[in-house]
Amino acid sequence: MSTVPYFSGKRVLITGGGGSIGSELCRQVAQQHPELLVLFDINENNAYAVQQQLWRQYGSTLQLEVEIGSIRDSERIRQLMEEYHPHIVLHAAAHKHVPLMEHNPHEAVKNNVFGTLHVLLAAREAGVERFALISSDKAVRPTSVMGATKRLTERMMEQRSGGMICTAVRFGNVIGSAGSVIPLFQEQIAAGGPVTITDRRMTRYFMTIPDAASLVLQAAFIAEGGEIFVLDMGEPVSILALAEHLIRESGHIPWEEIPIVFTGLRPGEKLTEELLTGEEELTATRCGGILRTQPNPFPEGELKRLLETLRASLAGTDEDVRRALHEAVPEYSGNHSAK
Repeated sequence: MSTVPYFSGKRVLITGGGGSIGSELCRQVAQQHPELLVLFDINENNAYAVQQQLWRQYGSTLQLEVEIGSIRDSERIRQLMEEYHPHIVLHAAAHKHVPLMEHNPHEAVKNNVFGTLHVLLAAREAGVERFALISSDKAVRPTSVMGATKRLTERMMEQRSGGMICTAVRFGNVIGSAGSVIPLFQEQIAAGGPVTITDRRMTRYFMTIPDAASLVLQAAFIAEGGEIFVLDMGEPVSILALAEHLIRESGHIPWEEIPIVFTGLRPGEKLTEELLTGEEELTATRCGGILRTQPNPFPEGELKRLLETLRASLAGTDEDVRRALHEAVPEYSGNHSAK
């Protein structure tokens, strides 16, 4: 999957630019000779590493700015938008670890929902042309807090934001990304095992980091506003078969030399992931392998009301937050009370 030249001569701001997907977005945008590339991240070590790599490769031919800060800080986000006036914002910053977000729902909502809102509003005020959100297959009929926050941010992209074209890009697990299963399996194999798997029936969709980043860039280019783009990822992969393959690739015999242990579902986890809700229908795009679905936006004023309720819940308990998430995302079936 090749990138598109749309970013040539553009000012591009990438949130979470030091992360697995964000750093690859930086690399692929840099290849297209933007007028300016702004890398924004809370983790200065990751941001520094990407900065050094890009400087080594492009030197003074790339106008690169690295900014440190949090998407939770609305004033910081507004200041960045006013200073750089980007044409395009690629929003990759998020908390994504499912079990940790189950344990910290307040933080998931503050970062994933309201952090996204800060970036979205500041981008609109600054006259940004295009805004692309990186989402997840965990947003489809979510069973986790993380998935529910991602689904809500997808719905936020459906709203008209002045003249800014907003879109969401949804894909499955990314091979080699921070916290993904393959590096974990490799670490467990190197330690002599056991390799831990949730359930022998578990399956996941997989794609490479370059393909994931390329999908985001192409979707940002072809977006018309409000849609969700999905990569045609083929058939899901058996996690057990993947573990057995990695053990053999390491020169060991599965089960005999490297044991495999089934641990049971962790909070918020699914046995299988989906790329579409039951109501969504896919249509082809002019970019091969990329499909589009056009959800129905919230009724007028409903999103604002739901966000106000969710914000108020942050003063309460974890259960209050989950309940407010369920109101905003009715298909969320996590551990919450309907009271």
